[in-house]
Amino acid sequence: MSAAAKEPTLITRPEDLRKLVDRLARQPIVAVDTESNSLFAYQERVCLMQFSTPEEDALVDPLALPDCAPLGPLFADPHIEKVFHAAEYDLICLKRDFDFTFANLFDTMVAARILGREEVGLGAMLAAEFKLEMDKRYQRANWGQRPLPADLLAYAQLDTRYLIPLRHRLRAQLDEKGLLPLALEDFQRICRVNGRNGEGRNGDCFRLNGAHDLPPQNAAVLNELCRYRDHLARSLDRPLFKVFNDRALVAIASACPRNLDELARLPGMTSRQVGRHGHALLAAVERGLNARPLRPPRSTRPSEAFLNRLESLRQWRKRTGERMGVKSDVILPRDLMFALAEGAPQNMETLRQAMGDVPWRFERFGAQILDALLHPPVAADGRRKGR
Repeated sequence: MSAAAKEPTLITRPEDLRKLVDRLARQPIVAVDTESNSLFAYQERVCLMQFSTPEEDALVDPLALPDCAPLGPLFADPHIEKVFHAAEYDLICLKRDFDFTFANLFDTMVAARILGREEVGLGAMLAAEFKLEMDKRYQRANWGQRPLPADLLAYAQLDTRYLIPLRHRLRAQLDEKGLLPLALEDFQRICRVNGRNGEGRNGDCFRLNGAHDLPPQNAAVLNELCRYRDHLARSLDRPLFKVFNDRALVAIASACPRNLDELARLPGMTSRQVGRHGHALLAAVERGLNARPLRPPRSTRPSEAFLNRLESLRQWRKRTGERMGVKSDVILPRDLMFALAEGAPQNMETLRQAMGDVPWRFERFGAQILDALLHPPVAADGRRKGR
């Protein structure tokens, strides 16, 4: 950290938070980052928020504050630019925990990808731009511990201290290359990301690798094992993988052990786990064997026409990305590519409507995208695929 960097202000009291918000509200640009405890809790939560301006660095402790609502207007203010690095996950967590909304964002990682940079991690970019080295030991730290050690606070400060100078350099390069409108489109798209509410987690046994290979009765066993793991993780306030890993549960469901000796011989099971949870796991196996067989949800097979349009768009964006020296998803984001292949607009006006959130891409690539949609790959017999 540079010698000019001051000690960060740690905000743990509501009155100090209000004063911080007043100071930040007078700034045109504010750097932001968050730290969560996903590796140490059943339900992760934001444990620290970092803010930097040219004048100060502040660390807000949501675990000590009764309410973080005073920060809401700052994030929603279209006149204050919020600078993040890899903003999507931060916004998901902030929306999930505090229901914040966002406007006027600059993402230094997204900007770097649009510029065609290969190394877009914050540590690599700070090293390249400012000759700074970040200590990787803290990337998997427990941000839910209290009090937070001084070295963790210093690491958190470094996450935002240089984001504004980095933003200035990247924005100038985007402007110079005529790519700033593209970046602004993506920044606006990130602002609309949805917060996760835990839907679909834990109990859906078919999310585990190998679950689809199990016979239906064994899948019912796996479902009971997942339920037990979820209940145990919730009671212990631990992440699922720190209770039993997925591989161990699939192995149990596949073998359906009848006693502790058989359970102990399965891959992924430790003697400590067998001693503490063996009988409960065997009971879950028994419940699964007596339950109705479980089959994965049926998925509708996409039409050949859709797949051909999708492949046509995929090949077009790959060629265009190679020509412009950027990753293909910079040219056409994956979600938009799938939406266009599904919607299959037939003319420029319907395509314009479908690309309403990305007007720069429409103006720059609209004709090429429409051509890719209307002229999918040609089959070996000379006919259009899917026709």
